[in-house]
Amino acid sequence: QVQLVESGGGSVQTGGSLRLSCAASGSTFTINTMTWYRQGPGKQRELVATINSAGTTNYAVSAKGRFTISRDNAKNTVYLQMNSLKPEDTAVYYCHTVVTFPAQPRTGSSYWGQGTQVTVSS
Repeated sequence: QVQLVESGGGSVQTGGSLRLSCAASGSTFTINTMTWYRQGPGKQRELVATINSAGTTNYAVSAKGRFTISRDNAKNTVYLQMNSLKPEDTAVYYCHTVVTFPAQPRTGSSYWGQGTQVTVSS
């Protein structure tokens, strides 16, 4: 099993910045992808940014140029640096990962964090 613990959410004004962190812990595993999703009020959950084991990143159009995803493999932690925040960025941000375990190296297992609230006021 893998546990994901997110931190760094909060309330900021338009134009402000926040840095989210998500630390993975548990039994021995190898992290493949780590992804940030968000779900705004009355909206569906959407992908914000993802990073794979090679460090390749992809961003939603809304996040490009403002958000940066990074990872520290030694700490099994992924970060989301969010700059120039807008009210429409208000959402619960969720961390997601796909990992493999030594006993089943070709089978990926999916885990979600509990979410962290980001509120941007105008």
